[in-house]
Amino acid sequence: MEASPPEASSPAPVLDVIVPSYNEERRLPDTLVLLRAALADLGVPCQVTVVDNASTDGTARVAAEAPANPVPVRLLRCDERGKGFAVRTGVLATRARYVGFCDADLATALDDLGHVLALLAGGADAVVGSRAHPDSVVQDRHSSLRRWGAVAFRSAVRQVVQSVGETQCGYKFFRADVARRAFEPLRCGGFAFDVEVLGRTERAGARLVEIPVNWVDVPGSTFSTLRHGWRSFLELAAISWQLRREATVPAPSTLSTPTLSTVPVVNLPVQPDVTGGAATVVLRP
Repeated sequence: MEASPPEASSPAPVLDVIVPSYNEERRLPDTLVLLRAALADLGVPCQVTVVDNASTDGTARVAAEAPANPVPVRLLRCDERGKGFAVRTGVLATRARYVGFCDADLATALDDLGHVLALLAGGADAVVGSRAHPDSVVQDRHSSLRRWGAVAFRSAVRQVVQSVGETQCGYKFFRADVARRAFEPLRCGGFAFDVEVLGRTERAGARLVEIPVNWVDVPGSTFSTLRHGWRSFLELAAISWQLRREATVPAPSTLSTPTLSTVPVVNLPVQPDVTGGAATVVLRP
């Protein structure tokens, strides 16, 4: 079931931030307060889209009952389990100029959303938050096994995505047309869906900008190194094979350059360029 979409006559938001949510009844209220406050400070029309990924608790009720101000919240439902499929649902439904997503635990700080918007307005096709960036501040309480697993995964990912140092941080933003092109054919809904999305974006000739993040390891993750770690490597192998099989690389000119005269002014300077819980492994045939 999908909530009623905005009226066609209402102004389209400049930025739509998707929050994929599975059984987030407890964390979502605070997340919506903080996220909407950060978006309101941008001074341009924004929207939050909560995608309920077949939750069995009150996640949908929390989103549906959120007040309209300072930033409206739209509720969508995705019954196909998997974080990637939930984000895809939001991306394909958006009418915004730019679209992104963050995790429901808000592990990544929101204090640079103005910088993100300025980068997109300045010509970036995608802005990727990265814990591997040398300027990132990361408070990590993971086990040694998980940390070594992450290092191995990043090394393997370089065979698919070359332009950023990390793909798994839940903090990514796109021009909406670029996002739709990357998410529409998505086949992986699990932990590694970011790799498929960024791999497709890169192969389309898009400009990816990697930015540092302030990230805190928030308790409550459902990811288990032993139960889910090996699956992420299987997903990665399937993604690599799929992208090679498709073997279609559109020319960079297929990504139109945004008209800067139509982009809202963001009162923050552009700086130099410099996972919540894991979803079940799902690969479409």
